[in-house]
Amino acid sequence: MRSSINVRARVMHTPERNRLTVLDDVIITVDDGGTITAIDPAPADTSGLTVDHELGPDVVLLPGLIDTHLHAPQWQQLGTGLDLPLEDWLFQHTFPLEQRLTDPVIAAEVWPHMVATLLAHGTTAVAYYATVSVATTTMLAATCAELGQRAFVGRVAMDHPEGTPDWYRDANAAAGIDASRRSIVEIRAIGSPLVEPIVTPRFTPACTDDLLAGLGALAAETNTIIQTHCSESDWEHGAALERFGHSDTAALDGFELIKDHTVLAHGDHLGDDDFELIRNAGAGVAHCPLSNAYFGNAVFPARRALDADVRVGLGSDVAGGARPGLLPQCADAVTASRYLEDGVDPLQPADERGTPNSRISIVEAFWMATMGGAELLGLPTGALEVGRPFDAIAVDTRRNGSPLQAWPGLDDDTRTFEKIVRLATPADITDVWVAGRRVAGSRP
Repeated sequence: MRSSINVRARVMHTPERNRLTVLDDVIITVDDGGTITAIDPAPADTSGLTVDHELGPDVVLLPGLIDTHLHAPQWQQLGTGLDLPLEDWLFQHTFPLEQRLTDPVIAAEVWPHMVATLLAHGTTAVAYYATVSVATTTMLAATCAELGQRAFVGRVAMDHPEGTPDWYRDANAAAGIDASRRSIVEIRAIGSPLVEPIVTPRFTPACTDDLLAGLGALAAETNTIIQTHCSESDWEHGAALERFGHSDTAALDGFELIKDHTVLAHGDHLGDDDFELIRNAGAGVAHCPLSNAYFGNAVFPARRALDADVRVGLGSDVAGGARPGLLPQCADAVTASRYLEDGVDPLQPADERGTPNSRISIVEAFWMATMGGAELLGLPTGALEVGRPFDAIAVDTRRNGSPLQAWPGLDDDTRTFEKIVRLATPADITDVWVAGRRVAGSRP
């Protein structure tokens, strides 16, 4: 029995934020543990070499995509209710649906559909918010392990009587801490190297001080990373200032929730002091460009965060973001940065309308969706390099009927890469691997 596989491919990835790296024709060797052990130029004569997957000249191999912020129990409302302010959207649409997903019968139908769909979009790793239910949270972790997706799965903790409905919250802080502890134990008991728990206070408006403090202590005790929302909207940002007398970031830090690899979703209203605190802690931001357009009341300053050496990953924020794939979110991130730089109000003078030096490139956006997300979550993935797990997606650039076409004699590497990021759909993604195992793809 062979202990490794060989993949022959043309590779495009972004191991550095400002640089696209292309390997034209290489053999990638992956050991039986799913780790890349060698990347060598393909020999002129491969007759003595077993090539398990020969992708061909029209298919490009890229790193798997890492979604750093996704609400699993909102999967069924994807694409709906986006005309409302955030607080109304939560109470009218989201909390009722999330409560339904505490039912194991419903979760057993939704979780496999969601995970399989995300894998088909090339999303090989996700930081999930699950439900308040320990049982259906564990079911989500088990589904990810079974279908082969890397995941951080968090039982959502929320107990504030003013920030949550009485029919969907923890009874009190002690109950929330105890349930989160049990969730950590159950997820780790699954025994999958792909799946980890993550401590998940929903956001400060939904949590009492006792719950926030208790979850900070729990994360330290169990050596578990943390995710929460931070300064997403005017409402959330303002609520923190009114309640704590300082920013959401400072409040979370006071509860020992901002640590190495803490994932702060959105962060549209973060200031320079917040960025400094986040950077020094080794935490970072899950940038959700499409969702921010609906609920953030501002454009996240991705360029300013990156230039401040803050860790930044990309998030779909399903269902606040109505596109589940991360490649469209890369394009959204570029678009949002252009709006921020150029401004949006034509009644303002052009030189006063926008925020200079705010735009990001498609290369930087893809970096956030791969290496940026890996660094934020502490994953060894994000690029196709020796020593890293083989988490990868293969994209056909010449599929008949697809708008994604790399035209010979016209499209060089830079143009082809941009077309892939902007135009590729699941139909163009022929193969998806996680830790060397093929887990999805349009190829039969």
